[in-house]
Amino acid sequence: MSILPNFLRSLVLTTLLSFVAPIVVVIALLATLSIIGFVPGLEAIGQTGTAQLLNFLAVFGTGSPLQGVTIIGLACSFVGALFDAYIFYRYQTLNDIN
Repeated sequence: MSILPNFLRSLVLTTLLSFVAPIVVVIALLATLSIIGFVPGLEAIGQTGTAQLLNFLAVFGTGSPLQGVTIIGLACSFVGALFDAYIFYRYQTLNDIN
């Protein structure tokens, strides 16, 4: 049986999860900061934190926070795919030795 289907399934799943994870983290941070902005006495912290996070994302997205989070997700998915390919290769070579 060929190992290619197993490798491709693992690679696609890892790439997809590595892309989605940073996006979920950024959305959770934005939601948390937005909720903090509704608490009396903490409005300034929530607004400043949200503005700073959006400015940070805009740096990576050449002015657009949405593009920034997409670029960060793509970079993480690329790194995740590289790690998955390395682990799969390493697993195959160690099993051939035994």
